Amino acid sequence: MNRTTGILAVAVTLALGVSGCTGFSYLSKNYASVGVQVVTIGCKDPYSVYDQRRVNKMLVVSDGVREIVGCGIDERYDGQGGPAETRAKRLREAARAFLDETARENCKITGEAIFSDLQTEFSYICKPTPEERGLKVPRLPGRG
Repeated sequence: MNRTTGILAVAVTLALGVSGCTGFSYLSKNYASVGVQVVTIGCKDPYSVYDQRRVNKMLVVSDGVREIVGCGIDERYDGQGGPAETRAKRLREAARAFLDETARENCKITGEAIFSDLQTEFSYICKPTPEERGLKVPRLPGRG
C-alpha cells in the first residue's frame, strides 16, 4: 500500500468512527451481544453480518479499507460508478447471500436502514421459516 492510499484509509476509518453517532446507541443495544458471521460476494469480498433472528433483522457491515483497495470493485461494477456509488448494491447483495447461505433462501428482504456509509440494517421475513421446513440454520464462520 502506498503512502497516499494509507493516509486515505486512515482518514476513511476515522470518518467512519465519528459518523453515525445517532445510530450508535441503537446498534450497541441491538447488536453488541450478537456474534459476527462473514459472508463473501464477488471475488471473495468479505462482509460482516450480525443477525438478530428473533426480530428478523441483520446488520451488514463493509470494511473501510476493502472499500478502497478491494478486489474487483471497479471491474464488477464497470460503468456504474466507483465503490461509493455501488456500495448500497453490494450491501444488498451481501444480505441476500447471507440469507441464501443460511438456509433462508425463501426469505424476503422487506426494508433497510442506513446507519453509516458502511453499515446497513436489513429487515426480512421468512415464510415458512427454516425450522418449519425441518432445516437447521447453519452458522457461517466469523472473523478469525
